[in-house]
Amino acid sequence: MTSALTPTVYTGHVFHVAGAADLAGAAAALVSLPDGALAVSAAGTVAWVGDRGDLPAELAGWPRVAAGFILPGFVDTHLHFPQTYETDAYGGGQLLEWLERCIFPAESRFADPTFAGRAAQDFVRRRVSVGTTAAVVFGSAFPVAQDALFAASAAAGLRMVSGRGIQTVGSPAAAALLTGEDRALELVDAEIARWHGRDSADAGAAPAADPRSALLQVAVVPRFSLSVTARTLVDLGELYDDVRGRGVYFHSHLSENDRPGTGEVTAVREAYGVQDYLDTYDGRFRPGSQVGGKSLLGRRSILAHAVHCTAAELARMAETQTSIAHCPTSQQFLGSGTMPWRRVTGAGVHVAVGTDIGAGDEWLIPRVLNDTYKVHLSEPGADSVALHPAQLLYLGTLAGAQALDQDERFGNFDLGKDADFLLVDPDRYEPLALTLRGADRAEDATAAGEQILFALLLGLREPALSAVHIRGLPVRPVPLEGATETPGIGRTHPA
Repeated sequence: MTSALTPTVYTGHVFHVAGAADLAGAAAALVSLPDGALAVSAAGTVAWVGDRGDLPAELAGWPRVAAGFILPGFVDTHLHFPQTYETDAYGGGQLLEWLERCIFPAESRFADPTFAGRAAQDFVRRRVSVGTTAAVVFGSAFPVAQDALFAASAAAGLRMVSGRGIQTVGSPAAAALLTGEDRALELVDAEIARWHGRDSADAGAAPAADPRSALLQVAVVPRFSLSVTARTLVDLGELYDDVRGRGVYFHSHLSENDRPGTGEVTAVREAYGVQDYLDTYDGRFRPGSQVGGKSLLGRRSILAHAVHCTAAELARMAETQTSIAHCPTSQQFLGSGTMPWRRVTGAGVHVAVGTDIGAGDEWLIPRVLNDTYKVHLSEPGADSVALHPAQLLYLGTLAGAQALDQDERFGNFDLGKDADFLLVDPDRYEPLALTLRGADRAEDATAAGEQILFALLLGLREPALSAVHIRGLPVRPVPLEGATETPGIGRTHPA
């Protein structure tokens, strides 16, 4: 990818969680610079960050762009491309009913190349409009749709990890999404060869020297354990063992819904005869949780939901450094329950957040952070927790980069990292502007900064995002043919 980037200084109220902070240390690592500056080099990296009055002399001549607030780009660790149009789909029930009645039929439409191409453009446009600079995307079952998604993401210059949704067994409603065992492996292998480690929409281009540093990366993605067989898990374990060293990811769902008698967790245990749902991804999918293949868990494994996990499952995820994509918005929509915050994080499991489009009906990560705060404050008794504003910012930015094992490249404004950032202009969204201008603030500067960050995150809406940058470059998707431009979100990222 070529760049015509002019070194630039961006000024405004800078917020980020610095260094290699974790959830517990996020408040201490919060950087709040009310009159701050972020200097972005010609290479698209962070050249300097600090108080504007302390800007080094050698940067004083750089062009300047003023903004209200400057934040790291948001990271969404779980959303579904073939559910682009399915937010607020009425299924008349919880997870398994919703899949049958709404999702399997909707995802089957992506076999049509024209439909899939339009959906890929719409999906990318939505990502840019909400400032999601990096995402783990559950892909379509159809290679033609996945090719469209990768190409559209590359043209926009977005970071993305994605893989085709693997289903080898299922109900008649899912028939169009199913493949045989051998074909499933062939398609996964072909997708890795075609797209993993590439920054270009040209799938014939050479991969990046280090695929782990590329904008486009691939994941092995079975829908969930009920959508595959023991043989599928054997084959996926062998394949993943071969490609794990190249930075390929593993992504799926875990313990999302467990309505008594008919829920997903109970169904998985009964189908495989295992003690715990996680056993099926950990190579222990034979009856009695006996080992049947290789584990899919590890540093680049991200499992969505984990609402109903046992203590043993949490301990195993912590041990293997497997991350959870926490999706409180969609868990409310499907009546799945609340991931027990203190128990999960207390077990040492790494947690980031995901929108889970389309069971989740909010594309904007701060809307999910809004739900995160409310849901866990409302847990009963001693389980209730009031998350700190810095922890919320961490969950939507650096924690996601850590879950992707790419926090050495983005997630905050540490010197030398890629400059993935957002410019926020509250005056573009009057309710936010009024709150930020009119609310009473603490006299202590640190406390006041935390109050402002909290109000900014919980009140942020799409209109207030004035620009989205990745590697220093303003990004936007290639406009649809005949479509009008969306004002205020930068320009097309050059390929």
